[in-house]
Amino acid sequence: MDLDTDADHDIGRVAKMSGVTSRTLRHYDDIGLLNPTRTGPDGRRRYGPPELLRLQHILVLRELGTSLDRIAAIVDSDDPSTAIALLRDHLTGLTAERERYARLAATVARTIDSLEKGKPMTASQMFDGFDHEHYEPEARERWGDDAVDRANASWQGLGEEGKRRHMRTDREIVEALGAAVRVGFAADSAEVREIVAKHHAWLSEIWKPDAEAYRSLTQMYVDDDRFRAHYDEVAPGAAELLRDAAAEFARSRLSME
Repeated sequence: MDLDTDADHDIGRVAKMSGVTSRTLRHYDDIGLLNPTRTGPDGRRRYGPPELLRLQHILVLRELGTSLDRIAAIVDSDDPSTAIALLRDHLTGLTAERERYARLAATVARTIDSLEKGKPMTASQMFDGFDHEHYEPEARERWGDDAVDRANASWQGLGEEGKRRHMRTDREIVEALGAAVRVGFAADSAEVREIVAKHHAWLSEIWKPDAEAYRSLTQMYVDDDRFRAHYDEVAPGAAELLRDAAAEFARSRLSME
């Protein structure tokens, strides 16, 4: 799809070309990360070549797991040395992630072999690659050592069967959110409120966040592409739906506790 240098494109077309939802583009406008070049007579945002180039830069940084605040600082400064330093940092992380996915692939292959041929697997083999410690430094920075230590102890306290059940519930939540997006349920619908209540209960098995922590966590699901990819696996937009519904859940349910 060619882009004329003198042409601009409405928000719907930009969303289709970039794979970013119109809702996300509107959010980027609201926070000043990506403003449209103008608003058309029909009230729709329109984007020209400079805005499309900025969006491309934003999406590259987002793919690397960069927070929106840091993305804004980078694209506004347009400092090559900052971008290079960031890329080097994330190259290390991506290499580690590649190795983890290789371990997960090996775990799945062993599981298939076990099911087909009756070969036994130890509990540790079944969960090789599912490293909760992978995000631990970030969690400690956000929520403190005490919260993370308690969460780690709760996770280990579940036992092997409890961990398997916990992971099955996570999958059920992801699939339910995806179905809600596809059907078009709103964040304040009874169906989505039920999913969010299940998500908070699931999370509380390991760590029970208060209202502010729950809002912060679900916002991170949207801002951090590693988490967004997990929740958006069934349908894009699921992470945002969870965040929006969680904000209301935190206001109406958690703020009273």
